[in-house]
Amino acid sequence: MSKGLYYKTKEEIELIRESSLLVGKTLAEVAKVIKPGITTLSLDKVAYEFINDNKAIPAFLNYSGFPNSLCISVNAQVVHGIPGKYELKDGDIVSVDCGVIKNKFFGDSAYTFAIGEVKPEILNLLQVTKESLYKAIEVSIVGKRLGDVGEAVQDYAEKNGYSVVRELVGHGIGQNLHEAPEVPNYGKRGTGLKLQEGLVIAIEPMINFGKKAIKTDSDGWTIATADNLPSAHFEHTIAIGKNKADILSSFEYIEEVLKNKK
Repeated sequence: MSKGLYYKTKEEIELIRESSLLVGKTLAEVAKVIKPGITTLSLDKVAYEFINDNKAIPAFLNYSGFPNSLCISVNAQVVHGIPGKYELKDGDIVSVDCGVIKNKFFGDSAYTFAIGEVKPEILNLLQVTKESLYKAIEVSIVGKRLGDVGEAVQDYAEKNGYSVVRELVGHGIGQNLHEAPEVPNYGKRGTGLKLQEGLVIAIEPMINFGKKAIKTDSDGWTIATADNLPSAHFEHTIAIGKNKADILSSFEYIEEVLKNKK
């Protein structure tokens, strides 16, 4: 076993699934109310109340001093956006990242929403980013390596003309929000940690419309693209499986809501 890695039992994986599915349901509550004119802080309040009502704890609230339950990142913001007075506008894209703690285990997932009429080329960025996540999940099986996971994201994103953020990565998850190993969205096939059963990781492609360079805003939290072009972000918590990864989080609740809103 590699140093610092914590492999989970089947029972622990089920507890992480419970937390991760609650994240999916929380993001579905956000999906119900997300629209032009709503403030990002209002979305945060919806999530906070829903997580509490389900006897769980918002994992991001006060994490290293972060002030809210959701990270909400709009347009050129990549991740870690702080909810506030900003009112969503027609044509915006919004990454909503959520984590919960239930039964002492964490769940973590993110989804990028299109608000109103979004330009086709930006919708394509969302589509490719989400597809790159599933490409990575496809290779997240016993015997493969972390380099295979990163390469799957990078290859797909770059083939489609987009760039991959380097400084921010996915992570192991369990009784801590961020555990070993780091899970980059770039890499070389056949390199890195060998994947084994019991490893639970959050894979989260952050894909930029323009160049890969990023900057940190003056709030000390919000990460944005250096060229001010849009960025998309999707995340699932998964368990490594023998022939197939087990996706512990879910976009189904979110997409059911979005389908019914059309």
